[in-house]
Amino acid sequence: MVLGTSSGAGKSLMTAALCRVLKRRGETPLPFKGQNMSNNAWVDQDGGEMAYSQALQAWAAGLEPMHAMNPVLLKPQGDSTSEVIHMGDSAGTCRAEHYYRDWFDSGWAAIRRGLEDLQASHPGGRLVLEGAGSPVEVNLQARDLTNLRLAKYLRANCLLVADIERGGVFAQIVGTLQLMTREERQLIRGLLINRFRGRRELFDEGRSWLDNNTGIPVLGVMPWLNELFPPEDSLDLLERRGRKRGAEMEIAVVKLPSLSNFSDLDPLEAEPTVELRWIAPGEPLGSPDAVVIPGSKQTLRDLASLRNSGLDADLIRYVENGGELFGICGGMQMLGEELHDPHGLEGDSSPGQSTDSIAGLGLLPIRTVFSGEKALHQRQALVLWPDQQPRLEVEGFELHRGHSETTDACQTFCSEQDLGWVWSRDDHQGVTSGTYLHGIFDNGPWRRRWLNRLRRRRGLADLSEQQPHHSRQRDALLDRLADAFEKHVNLDPLLQTST
Repeated sequence: MVLGTSSGAGKSLMTAALCRVLKRRGETPLPFKGQNMSNNAWVDQDGGEMAYSQALQAWAAGLEPMHAMNPVLLKPQGDSTSEVIHMGDSAGTCRAEHYYRDWFDSGWAAIRRGLEDLQASHPGGRLVLEGAGSPVEVNLQARDLTNLRLAKYLRANCLLVADIERGGVFAQIVGTLQLMTREERQLIRGLLINRFRGRRELFDEGRSWLDNNTGIPVLGVMPWLNELFPPEDSLDLLERRGRKRGAEMEIAVVKLPSLSNFSDLDPLEAEPTVELRWIAPGEPLGSPDAVVIPGSKQTLRDLASLRNSGLDADLIRYVENGGELFGICGGMQMLGEELHDPHGLEGDSSPGQSTDSIAGLGLLPIRTVFSGEKALHQRQALVLWPDQQPRLEVEGFELHRGHSETTDACQTFCSEQDLGWVWSRDDHQGVTSGTYLHGIFDNGPWRRRWLNRLRRRRGLADLSEQQPHHSRQRDALLDRLADAFEKHVNLDPLLQTST
């Protein structure tokens, strides 16, 4: 089990690295995080929701993601309220102060079922668990579902990760260990110092101090990695600044208050000629080559934030002046003419309270009605835009409430007519387009075709469309992460059989 001294210590990527290393050694690593809180989700082949970070770990392990790897997913939706996902399906909503009172028993049952299903699907595999946040939040320990309770339940060998970049790494480690019971502390088989800058021998004295004063060996010192890895959470993504030199185009991404599925933008972030600029409502739009509105957990609430900040008017003027606007899922719904929420699922009202029809930005002739049942599917389709030839097939997944239909004749985005639309009023205005397909930019040939459309408007030469799916690049990044992990971490004490 990979535990951390705090949130953001690097547990997710270290777990992914461990999975890839074990796979290289001929094992079948089974990534598992009992409970995660994230709006960055994935839909598995059975139509079950799970956190994207566990999907990433599954790919690192060479496995197809399955929702049993993340049996409890909490999706924040504002006002201290979250949607609760159990074993891939929505189980309801809860307020933070009532969560452990109302959901502890069913959550623990879901975790045990997830373990059973995962191990039954892969007999002989080795569980590789990821903790959540800090394992020693004293006000939460009695109700802990996914850290030390799970470690003790499975008698897991634990690796404690500390982020030296944050400072105070000795206090992080010693304080965490001091707050554990003797039984819990005995499960900690090693320490890992993460994100170390400079020559590692400069930490030799600190390493010896930790060995001598905790009695737990430092198994490795992971360097600061310059590679751009898939983000662990929205903070990691939004802190990416100033890493691109020689970019030829700028794409603005609206940083919605209830931003979801931000990993949709990873393939654009990885394009060497593209600079992504994240803009929050209230910040200037500028003159980017294109604007992307990503997914939203609370579509009507985020639409209201665009209006309250004046960013809605900026986006409308941008398109009227020839700009290119692209929406994904909830972002596409906002671009429409009307949104109706009869059950109060997506608005500012309480769940179950009806919200009257609300005008969208009016840049795409669609009307959306939100319903209680989610669309949870992996999809494939032939794209019809920007060009139909040569024919391209794209893949992705749907994860949304609401059904959209056109209110005027407009071009469909792909052969599956319910997955997206394209609209332009005349030759002098820009183009508004959108799709329900999460992962659309993962499709390398289509991504380059869309970028080439923008490049031609700037008089730039076309990029090659002969691009593999982004999963190939992601896999290469995971290999480089595992290379560094194998070089700098001694796994032997962690892999020994517990006594």
